[in-house]
Amino acid sequence: MAERLEILKTLGDNTRYAIYLELARSVRPLATAEIAETLDLHANTVRPHLERMRDLGLVEVTTVATGSVGRPQHRYALAADAPSLGLEPPAFPTVTRMLLRAAAAAGVDPEELLEVGREQGREDFARAGADAPADLVDALERELEAFGFDPARADDGEAVTIAFTHCPFRELAEAHPDLVCSMHQGMVEGFIGCGAGAEVHRFHPLVDRTPCQVDVVRKAG
Repeated sequence: MAERLEILKTLGDNTRYAIYLELARSVRPLATAEIAETLDLHANTVRPHLERMRDLGLVEVTTVATGSVGRPQHRYALAADAPSLGLEPPAFPTVTRMLLRAAAAAGVDPEELLEVGREQGREDFARAGADAPADLVDALERELEAFGFDPARADDGEAVTIAFTHCPFRELAEAHPDLVCSMHQGMVEGFIGCGAGAEVHRFHPLVDRTPCQVDVVRKAG
């Protein structure tokens, strides 16, 4: 009980909690500079928080050589024996990587995964139900936030662009952009397609631009 209380007190700091979430979302260990850039913090601010969580057993560090010149780089990940707080899905990235490799080896058509994504998007819309915002774009933005995409929105009332400033599947998308981005596009199209207030105009995947984004048009009605 005392140990868990100390963990909760440690993560009660907003900055430390934000860092912990970045590590929980990532499918690979992160360098201090990567975390700092994502959270718009200085690396010197992030470093003591990581060390505090390391001392408590929440994170572990690996040292990666950067070549003959320069200091080795430290990368941080959630510790394998860290107490579960209901945020870390350590098995999911491994299973996902295996499934993607199998799909790529089998020559699965990205169009098939696009439709799989649409089915998931429709299920997500149905699950949101009455709790979803009345505005379809607001509902999509909330859904993207729940998945960890940290959406940034530009909205002129009719045309809306939502950029995905953090891709929780980035490493997988870089390895299999046609497969992963097709599923993500399908999820967005399936979700939007269930409503009556908007439609997807264009989806820009990772190979098209960084960050990825979707253009949505509100329909008059």
